Amino acid sequence: MVADQSGRRSGFSSELKFVVDTAVAQRVREWARGRLAADPHGSGTFADGYRVSSVYFDNAARDVFHRRGSFGRSKYRIRRYEDDLTAFLERKLRTGSRLAKRRTSIDVAMLPLIAGATLNGDGSAWFRRRVALRGLQPVCQVTYSRVARMGDTASGPARVTFDDSVHAFASDAFTFENRPGVALLEGYVIVEMKFAGTIPAVFKEAVETFALTPRRWSKYRAAAAALGLVEASPDEARLASHA
Repeated sequence: MVADQSGRRSGFSSELKFVVDTAVAQRVREWARGRLAADPHGSGTFADGYRVSSVYFDNAARDVFHRRGSFGRSKYRIRRYEDDLTAFLERKLRTGSRLAKRRTSIDVAMLPLIAGATLNGDGSAWFRRRVALRGLQPVCQVTYSRVARMGDTASGPARVTFDDSVHAFASDAFTFENRPGVALLEGYVIVEMKFAGTIPAVFKEAVETFALTPRRWSKYRAAAAALGLVEASPDEARLASHA
């Protein structure tokens, strides 16, 4: 049921993130489609789109949201692509622009058991142990549409994603639900460029061509602020609405 694996759509150690309005995002997306291949798991007109859902974890003090100590460097979540029967237990560790991700696949039907002690000696143990030690529990689900293009460059593998139609709702469930949520970042698109080593020339060209400026934007933090899960400052509350 559960097996350690790198999973799909992983293996990149560096990331640049941009928040751009929909008009600029459309231009960058068209540019990327002319230079990079479609994600092999995508569908739609350009065979590069799919839906992503993530259940995010935090503790009662919301240390992950407030980025306190080591909580500010790591996020724990459960991720699902479209309506796949497999989900991923993930820890995303960030140091500056460098990323390290650990993920384990699990049958979606087994997710409710993570909250108990009925899973022993399997690949989910590390995830259950870490969230228990940190006092983490599910707090919300975020769902969005993604377009992904990728390719091999002189600098190594490269991947660019475009995330929009981001919605969130509060949830303490270890499973995924299909219900409406609060819209986040309306009128904007999150563009992420991921690569293994130095920034590829193709991404440098995009940054210069479209005058893109990197910035931080967290789907979880925006969701928590918008849903009233935290007492957010005015600056933090802005994360939920615009760039």
